[in-house]
Amino acid sequence: MANLDEVVAWIHAMHDRLTRFTKDSELSRLNAAAGEWREVGPELEALLRECLRAYMESGGLVHAGILPALLAAGYTRTFSEGPTPAREREAVPPPPLPDMLELRPGRARLRAGTAVDLGGVAKGWLADRAAERVGENALVNLGGDLRARGTGPEGEGWPVGFADRTLLLQDLGAATSGITKRSWGPGLHHLIDPRTGRPARTDLREVSVLARTACDAEIMAKTALLLGSAAAEDHLRGRSLGWWLR
Repeated sequence: MANLDEVVAWIHAMHDRLTRFTKDSELSRLNAAAGEWREVGPELEALLRECLRAYMESGGLVHAGILPALLAAGYTRTFSEGPTPAREREAVPPPPLPDMLELRPGRARLRAGTAVDLGGVAKGWLADRAAERVGENALVNLGGDLRARGTGPEGEGWPVGFADRTLLLQDLGAATSGITKRSWGPGLHHLIDPRTGRPARTDLREVSVLARTACDAEIMAKTALLLGSAAAEDHLRGRSLGWWLR
């Protein structure tokens, strides 16, 4: 078990290694070497494997290979720095993730001309790993991806806002995916539909999901948001432990 300062330092170190917004991050170096085998650390390898799992469990909708589409939509730098002009002609669907990403122990290769963004899968995965580091009774919240362990401060669970109510969570994950907070113009936002290579057109603005882990909740929330209201509940039923759509 690590103390809170150690866990916070670990999260910041992981962010620096896994961000796409700096050229010297481990992720950026992998993207820059597309077409060649590249050594990767255990955390990046584990996350890339999680991305492949997310792709399979979402029927291809949670797709780490949408970075070129994000860049084409204008999301080329941190959101606080603002967007750049969209280049709609460059927006194309990515190839299937298993076709563009190969993994071996300690090594990874991306197909030439492709690139990955770990996105929400990284948030959920890091929330799960951070909660494990904190200890058996902990709550971690990384940008809306939460992991609760243990019975909370009063022994009844950790109080967490979920949609319009407060839930007491024990050994559960929660995540919210939406299209309103990171949007920058008509029809332009960060949620890329890999079927089109363009920002998703969905009648849902936000989806919140409960699951066994934060990463599972993140995968299900994003999938439901991309599916839209007509198919979201059918997808979540039997998978999620609870959900909220709006």
